Amino acid sequence: MPYKEPKIEKLYYSIGEVAKIFDVNTSLIRFWEKEFDVIKPHKNKKGNRLFTQKDIDNFHLIYHLVKERGMTLKGAQKKLKENKEGTENNFEVVKRLQDIRQVLVDIKESI
Repeated sequence: MPYKEPKIEKLYYSIGEVAKIFDVNTSLIRFWEKEFDVIKPHKNKKGNRLFTQKDIDNFHLIYHLVKERGMTLKGAQKKLKENKEGTENNFEVVKRLQDIRQVLVDIKESI
């Protein structure tokens, strides 16, 4: 049985890495950080933002609400304040359904 490398997950991501994940400018990341109180990056002595996985998950949720569903920033803020858990559950369901759809499309193309 061959040796299998354990998957290494990063503890902190730079603002450039987060921007690349979402394919947006770093200025949008900084703007959303100011607008949404659920995003609280750590800052090192130089003032560089260091985002945790929880911050990235919150960015996914905000990105989904604003970019994919077309909500305004105020609407997204209100939705997260009123029912964050329900919004997260809805987002997870949508993400899983998209994954299932992609698998079915891949199967259809291979036939």
